[in-house]
Amino acid sequence: MTTAHPPVSAGASAGDHAADHLWMHFTRMSSYDDQPVPVIERGEGAYIWDSNGKRYLDALSGLFVVQAGHGREELARAAYEQARKLAFFPIWSYAHPAAIELADRLAAAAPGDLNKIFFSSGGGEAVETAWKLAKQFFKLTGKPGKYKVISRAIAYHGTTQGALSITGVPPFKHAFEPLVPGSVRVPNTNFYRAPELVAHDEKVFGRWAADQVEEAILMEGADSVAAVFVEPVQNAGGCFPPPPGYFERLREICDTHDVLLVSDEVICAYGRLGTMFGAQKFGYQPDIITSAKGLTSGYSPLGATLISDRIFEPFGTGTTTFPHGYTFGGHPVSCAVALANLDIFQSEDLLGNVLRNENALRSTLERLKDLPIVGDVRGDGYFFGIEMVKDQATKATFNKAESERVLRGFVSNALFERGLYCRADDRGDTVVQVAPPLICGQKDFDEMESILRSVFSDAWAVL
Repeated sequence: MTTAHPPVSAGASAGDHAADHLWMHFTRMSSYDDQPVPVIERGEGAYIWDSNGKRYLDALSGLFVVQAGHGREELARAAYEQARKLAFFPIWSYAHPAAIELADRLAAAAPGDLNKIFFSSGGGEAVETAWKLAKQFFKLTGKPGKYKVISRAIAYHGTTQGALSITGVPPFKHAFEPLVPGSVRVPNTNFYRAPELVAHDEKVFGRWAADQVEEAILMEGADSVAAVFVEPVQNAGGCFPPPPGYFERLREICDTHDVLLVSDEVICAYGRLGTMFGAQKFGYQPDIITSAKGLTSGYSPLGATLISDRIFEPFGTGTTTFPHGYTFGGHPVSCAVALANLDIFQSEDLLGNVLRNENALRSTLERLKDLPIVGDVRGDGYFFGIEMVKDQATKATFNKAESERVLRGFVSNALFERGLYCRADDRGDTVVQVAPPLICGQKDFDEMESILRSVFSDAWAVL
């Protein structure tokens, strides 16, 4: 039986009834009981427009995704041409040309011997793939007890049951426990809030933070730990870059204890840091890379897990199978879009644009540190977090009620109202994150800084 729904009243906008049936992700649905949902109708370059025709600077690339900018006809055309030729076919024991070509290009671009590409629909699925792969790899190589994963505090790795278990954001986990067993947390690389013992020197802090991973491996027992999952620059908590020497030491620890190093680059791959892969920016060699988002600039969903020859080797002999896959993994249309997206990266030198301008973005955002509410500006490439504080001298952070009032109650809405789409977040400390499309330059940075300055200045008064 179908249920009749009243027609939308004359003059009502899409936002007025958007929450009637659309359940939005990570959203307090009650927020729209008495106000319309913002509805974004189109995008062009670094800008988006809502259903009322108002323009906003997209300073988050959608969700760390739209590397090449909005409105790229060549990406839409690639999707159209592929759909006309072959709209769908699975890569379960079969292949199609777009998946073959994309796998070849990713293997050629990846660091070291990451020559096998396992496609999925997105980043969380890529993380699931990596953990399952690590577990089976050790079973195949005579170490069946190695199944645990070590990840960092506040780190976000996805929302599926396995990826959520690896995630280090407690509020995201409580409603879904018990989760997959075997996930262990260690400190992250937030130098701004480093323990006093190691807060005087970034290199000392980096060695300490990496050594916490080894302590965790020894505590759990090296014969039980399969992998360490880390982002090149940690997203949740507000863009924590690695201290000098951190990844060099982490690689050494993983090699010593026969633990796989998984670089979760769902955000950091495909130019976000100015290199094709984040590991290349910081000079370390992962055993596995998980990726998604910027691979297609968001024009079609696609994830990719890149796997070293050593890890693949036991899967490539005899009757062995990796019993894992996704219906839409390696979708022909998505692969065709990814190939066209990588063509844009090359023809427009998007990686070079980031490397040439990352210091300008950093210095533009650091101008905000003259405001008493701004404690820290950190990040890399086109991926920065701005931490808000109550006191610059003591680094005093907001309590829960203050964060609710200032960040959620004022800053988030004010930024959008003044024409800036970015992220206000308090999964760790209170931060605002910016990650503009890779096509952006100084004009866009100045616009970001101007709006952020206006909102932060008013937020200080609210506080």
